[in-house]
Amino acid sequence: MGHQPERIVLVTGAAGGVGAEAARLLAAAGTHVITAARWDEASISTVIDSIAAEHGRLDGVIINASCGLDIDSSPADAVGLSPDAQRRLARQAVPLMPAGARIVFATTHQAHFYPAKAVPKGYAAAAASMRAGETALHALRAEFARAGVQFTVVSGDLTDRRDMAAAVVNATNVANSSGVVYVGRADYQMTA
Repeated sequence: MGHQPERIVLVTGAAGGVGAEAARLLAAAGTHVITAARWDEASISTVIDSIAAEHGRLDGVIINASCGLDIDSSPADAVGLSPDAQRRLARQAVPLMPAGARIVFATTHQAHFYPAKAVPKGYAAAAASMRAGETALHALRAEFARAGVQFTVVSGDLTDRRDMAAAVVNATNVANSSGVVYVGRADYQMTA
């Protein structure tokens, strides 16, 4: 395995938006960033097997479901993120993760609070898909805890990419006792 970087983090959805910005911020701080764009079972296994062979460990995983951060984005972008694939990725990653490692799920306020809060017109399918992914990962919290891996949800506004990416990176680097980080305006918690 030769010389190993101090930190190794897998970032999904890093082709653009929040994922790309988070990957850039991590790399600028000296983290070895591995990106993944495909969610099918074979692709997930290939990425995890490659990380195991090359590095033997994984210090963080950012599961970026915030591809729907733009109000004009296609609901199909988020709907394509299968909760089963997100769960499979987390389960396959955990054996490579040392105690203190972190899994961060990036989502939108609209998805995080769905269906309890109304969402913008045309966004319900994306919100439901992202919420299903968050729920699937929450169901694994006991497994994460047994492995010493912390799970944090970072929930952000629809258009707040830079602040959202910075919060995702911070959640990857710093323990968060609440398990949820909110980014952006406070009105998302107000009742309708």
